[in-house]
Amino acid sequence: MRERYIGLMSGTSMDGIDAVLIRRSSSQGDQTCWEVESALCHPWPTTVVGELHALCMPGENEIDRLGVADNRVADEFAAATLALLAKAGLTANNIRAIGSHGQTVRHRPELGFTLQIGNGHRLAALTGIDVVADFRTMDMALGGQGAPLVPAFHQACFASQAEPRVVLNIGGIANLSVLPGPPEGVYGFDTGPGNTLLDGWHRRHRGGSFDAGAAWASEGEVHEALLGELLAHPYFAQPHPKSTGRETFTLAWLDHLLTGYPALAPADVQRTLLELTARSIADALPARAGSLFVCGGGAHNPLLMARLAALLPRWQIADTCALGIHPDWVEGAAFAWLAQRFLAREPGNLPAVTGAARPAVLGALFPAP
Repeated sequence: MRERYIGLMSGTSMDGIDAVLIRRSSSQGDQTCWEVESALCHPWPTTVVGELHALCMPGENEIDRLGVADNRVADEFAAATLALLAKAGLTANNIRAIGSHGQTVRHRPELGFTLQIGNGHRLAALTGIDVVADFRTMDMALGGQGAPLVPAFHQACFASQAEPRVVLNIGGIANLSVLPGPPEGVYGFDTGPGNTLLDGWHRRHRGGSFDAGAAWASEGEVHEALLGELLAHPYFAQPHPKSTGRETFTLAWLDHLLTGYPALAPADVQRTLLELTARSIADALPARAGSLFVCGGGAHNPLLMARLAALLPRWQIADTCALGIHPDWVEGAAFAWLAQRFLAREPGNLPAVTGAARPAVLGALFPAP
């Protein structure tokens, strides 16, 4: 029987829980190939999303609210797992382990900590499957940022000896993996906001979780003065390794800048935020053009993809379907892969990406009872 692992991922956008089932398909030399056997997106209950958004910023009674949310996240992750098993026609006995990213509620690399919740013991008890979770803490213990972790998976599954490649994930925060090919080493980092400001501004003014098809942003115009202030955020000038989160790029930060533009239409702000995402990504890419493969929710934003194509005319741009994995499932597959790496006692981080002192096995085991 081929090894099977499930990866569970909910990013900073909190637009759903990605549950991805991968299995070992073949080996080519030193490279093990994995394929996505089944996948789904499990919706978050609205009440849980509200609690999680509130926990992402300091507030009252945080410890009690955190404890309740920790269990509720585990419950929803378990529901996503059971739904995936039913879809695939499998049982818990067919799965070697779950790799659970959990839900990030605080990422403070400058303070040396990051926090993902989703009670691993509860998840293991509810599913009957061993769980590997808490992937970021060991990297941070070794002086790293704890993020991004997916470049190691990108290197393992998407790197090519024939050409340099860049994999761009546009979630709430955007990150990229530069896969230059030997003898050069892989590197990667968070470029800045992906969908987090776009989604938050849309929720405030239009309701719903996101600007479907960039319909609202398409009604607006880029305000160059505001864009210049947004791009002046010191994060963009920092050298890598670096990572960031929604705690840095907040609506409160945006509101402060908007005091200088009281007459600016909300649709123009939305369009300007989309341009911020596009330009910060384009500015972060290496000078040498190559092939750019996009994954994450941003891959479905037609205006954002059009702006990237216009800003990067020398790049060949496609989504990760061209590499064998649908753009919605790359991150979930990465955490399934990290669970496999943990059980094989193999490193899951790339120090050139995170800044850790050395490669390390990432995660902690929560055995099924």
